[in-house]
Amino acid sequence: MSALLKKERMDTNNPVVRLCMEGMEAEAKGRFGDARKLFEQAWSACQDDYDACQAAHFLARHQDSPRAALEWNQEALNRANSVGDDRVQSFYSSLYLNLGHSYETLGDWVEARRHYQMAADRLDDVPEGPYKDMTRNGIARGIKRTESAEEEPEGA
Repeated sequence: MSALLKKERMDTNNPVVRLCMEGMEAEAKGRFGDARKLFEQAWSACQDDYDACQAAHFLARHQDSPRAALEWNQEALNRANSVGDDRVQSFYSSLYLNLGHSYETLGDWVEARRHYQMAADRLDDVPEGPYKDMTRNGIARGIKRTESAEEEPEGA
């Protein structure tokens, strides 16, 4: 389960959380069209930036183009940055990991590598467990795939 919907923090009375959980269940059953609709409903039900961060995170996974996925991943990060409290601290590693993957998919290995490194820098904020292990492995794989990416010289 995503760190964004950890059971110990989950407010099951929140319609966004419920819809995202239903979307994840649909994904697990291979019903990706249903999952996307549920995440879109979650987005429509958002009441604040915390809700929007969660819904955008899941919507990013169901976009028709890499550019649209990048935009939703950026929206999730922007909303996390706007929350203004520590409820989102454990989200950042995953948010940066997803942004890194989006940039990598678009062929921007320098930005991908930068975001994978930011994800690694925030990994200590993720509680120990299978989700942290999965995130750590995703970061390591992303860094390895982009290890040849070098920063462009200044002024280039």
